[in-house]
Amino acid sequence: MIMAVASGKGGTGKTTVALALAAMAGPETRLLDCDVEEPNCHLFLPSEVKCQATVHVPVPVVDPARCNGCGQCAQFCAYHALAALPRQLLIFPELCHSCGGCFQVCPTQALHEEPEAIGTIEIRRHQNLELISGRLTVGKTMSPPLIRAVKKYIDDRNTTVIDCPPGTACPVVTAVRGADYVVLVTEPTPFGLHDLTLAVDVMRELGLACGVILNRADAGDRSVHDYCRRENLPLLLEIPQRRAIAEAYSRGQPLLEAMPELQTEFRQLLERLKTETATGAIIP
Repeated sequence: MIMAVASGKGGTGKTTVALALAAMAGPETRLLDCDVEEPNCHLFLPSEVKCQATVHVPVPVVDPARCNGCGQCAQFCAYHALAALPRQLLIFPELCHSCGGCFQVCPTQALHEEPEAIGTIEIRRHQNLELISGRLTVGKTMSPPLIRAVKKYIDDRNTTVIDCPPGTACPVVTAVRGADYVVLVTEPTPFGLHDLTLAVDVMRELGLACGVILNRADAGDRSVHDYCRRENLPLLLEIPQRRAIAEAYSRGQPLLEAMPELQTEFRQLLERLKTETATGAIIP
């Protein structure tokens, strides 16, 4: 089973929930930290990096001797990664989406591609849990290729939990694609509800089944409950607001160490989702 943990906004407790689900998912579970701009799952799973790989993407490079200045490549690029000046072709690698279209339209074959490093993948093992983290290089802006590289480590034979980036933009869409179920973590605040509605709209547009975990459940109002009821959206679990959780988090200790009584609820939730996914009972 592939389970993605996402949220419409940052700071809701997404990583906290992802770690708890991975801890209760059984042996040989893989946790993929796809929040590549700020990966932090490793802070709660002390272990050494046992393997590291650099991820590259192809970017165009121009041969001035071949370029006739026609500008077709710049006209084709929807992302403005190329700019044709009267005597020079400028290339902005940070805007390039590596689609390869500029190579196809160039009449003189003045462009060729070269690999550019955008980040790294780090693999760690903590007890029976394998953690694969993506880390985007500072200054790089294209995180989806790195997220796709991390997702190549999904093991269909065992449970995979994906810790997604926050928000509802392209990185999130890339992270949740192909998931059997998406857990949306939110909080009982106006901001939490607003961004939850955006996240739900995205999951429904993608045709992905999703449910809600409400973090700090007793610290706000009932608006999230009312929304879930109106939208026929399952409220999977409620995590209370407790000082012990915050203190443990600040020390790098996972949720289930601070509140071991939640282990049963997370285990039951996983069993329920696995059963419903296997039987096709979950409807997006």
